[in-house]
Amino acid sequence: MADRVHPSESSPSPDPPPESTPNPPEKTLPPAGTYVIQIPKDQIFRHPSPDKARLYHKYSSRKPRRGRRCCCWFLALAALLIFLLAIAAGIFYLVFRPEAPSYSVQDISITGFNVSSEAPVSPGFNVTVRAENPNKKISIYYEKDSSVRVYHSDVNLCNGVLPAFHQPTRNVTVFQTKLNGSGIVLTSAVRETLLNQQLQGNIPLKLKLKAPVKIKVGSVKTWTITVKVSCDVTVDKLTAASKIVSNDCDFSVRLW
Repeated sequence: MADRVHPSESSPSPDPPPESTPNPPEKTLPPAGTYVIQIPKDQIFRHPSPDKARLYHKYSSRKPRRGRRCCCWFLALAALLIFLLAIAAGIFYLVFRPEAPSYSVQDISITGFNVSSEAPVSPGFNVTVRAENPNKKISIYYEKDSSVRVYHSDVNLCNGVLPAFHQPTRNVTVFQTKLNGSGIVLTSAVRETLLNQQLQGNIPLKLKLKAPVKIKVGSVKTWTITVKVSCDVTVDKLTAASKIVSNDCDFSVRLW
């Protein structure tokens, strides 16, 4: 007996998934409080309004101020003044032929300087200075309130003053001044250096001189001028019988 074949029931096919529609792109929004304003080009490059054009014409046609004219006059006057001063200086040099004075230390006598003791020293210096005025028509007045100082290794040993005097034309004046120091404390290093230099007969000292002076040209006397003299002096010993080994002086002038 033949078997009966029944047709197999096929399972229903699943529905295809619905097609996903792409989301439209989101528009970028400007941040809060920000506004974008578009202005037509013809409004950007257009001519100024009549009222602004009149204002521009008013300021552009304004005459230059008097300040520039005054500045030009001031510069011209200053240039003329400098030119006249240069001429006057040249005439002064040709007529008077000024020469610089010269200074030198002639002698130094030293007392009260015992470097072998650790006690403070009170040295005394008798300094003889030679001042030469080589000018024919210029004399020098040395005024009061001068100062003279002697140093060794930046240690101020003694102080004094210069005598006030008048130095005529073509004159050499030799004057003596007494300098005193009191209670000068010397370090052990300075004492040892002085002992060694004294044994070698070569003790360097620095003399600084400052004097207010007035220059007389003919019958005209100038204002007070400050003369500064710096001398490098080397002596053989620190006694009353000391002798100068070398002597070199430079001077400078402060006009005001």
